[in-house]
Amino acid sequence: MLQESVFDSGDLAVGDRFDAWCERMGSTHAPMRLESDHAADYRAHQRLIDLGAVSIWPTTFDQLVFVRTPELIRRSDPEVYHLSLVRAGAAKASWGESRAAYGVGDFHLNDSSRPYEIWTGQGPTSAVGVEIPKALLPLPARTVQQAVGRRLSAHAGLGALLAHFLTDLVADTSPYGPADGPRLATILVDLVAALVAQAVEADGPCGHALLPRVKDFIRRNLHDPTLTPAQIADRHHISRGYLHRIFQAEGETVAAYIRRNRLEGAHRDLADPAWAGSPIHVVGARWGFPRATDFTRAFRSAYGIAPSERRRMGPRPEPGTPHLSPGG
Repeated sequence: MLQESVFDSGDLAVGDRFDAWCERMGSTHAPMRLESDHAADYRAHQRLIDLGAVSIWPTTFDQLVFVRTPELIRRSDPEVYHLSLVRAGAAKASWGESRAAYGVGDFHLNDSSRPYEIWTGQGPTSAVGVEIPKALLPLPARTVQQAVGRRLSAHAGLGALLAHFLTDLVADTSPYGPADGPRLATILVDLVAALVAQAVEADGPCGHALLPRVKDFIRRNLHDPTLTPAQIADRHHISRGYLHRIFQAEGETVAAYIRRNRLEGAHRDLADPAWAGSPIHVVGARWGFPRATDFTRAFRSAYGIAPSERRRMGPRPEPGTPHLSPGG
C-alpha cells in the first residue's frame, strides 16, 4: 500500500478536537486561521496519502472557515498549489477582489503564497485535496495564477478524467506500493497542468486574435538562435500544445514558420547592396543561424543554391532565373 496517515477527531477528547484539526490542516497544507460554529465538538476525518513530493488527502469535515493572511504567509510558506475536488457540500472563496462559489463536481485551485478566505456550508463537506509543490507544475506561474480561484468543472473532459483518477486512487490504494507513489504523482501533476492550461486557454484570446501577436513576437526575435516554441508559449502565457494548434490552421508548424522567416530575411540581405561587404556567416548569424554550415545547408535546402551564389546574382535575379522563395 501507499504510505498514509489517518486523522479522526472522534479518537480525541471533545475539547481537543478542533485544536487538533487546526494543527492537522496547518501541517497538511499551510498555517491558517480556522473558525467553526462547531468548534466545541468538531467532527473531521482525513486520510493523508503520500506520493512523495505530492500528497492527496480525502477528507470530510464540519462547517469551517479557512483564513490565510499575509502575516501567516510571511511566517511560513510551503510554496504549493492546492487543488480541491468537492464531493459533498458547498463552499465560497475569496482571493482579494475575486470571489467564486463551488459545489459538488467542482475543482478549485489556490496558492499558498496568496491570502484567501474559504467558507464551507453548514453541513459536512467532503473533498479530495491535492498538494503540489509549485516547482513541479510544468506551467508558467502567470498561467497558473489566472486559474487560481476559478471554478473548474469535473463533469467533462480533462476535469472528469482528473476526478476519476483521484476518486479511483483514494478508493483503494492497496494495489500500489510506496515506490509507485512518485509515478502516480507524475500522472497526477500532468493531469492538473492540462486542466489548468485548458481552462486558461478557453478564456484567453482565441486563436485568430492571438496568432498575429505571436507572429509579430517571432519576427522581432528571429535573430535569437535560442528562440523556441516553448519560449514563445511561455511569453504568451499559453501551453505549447495550444501554440501548435493555432498554427495548424495556417498549415505550418511553429518551427517551420521561424525557419522560413529567417531564410527570407537572409535572402533579402544577400540581395541588398548595403550588406554586400558583410561576410555571409554574419548575415546568417543576424537571422538566427550562428553556425555557418547550418545556414548554408538550410539556405541550399530552401532555395536550391548556396548563399554565396545568391549574393553573386546581385540585387535582381538574372534573366530566366525563377523567383526564389523557400521551398520554391
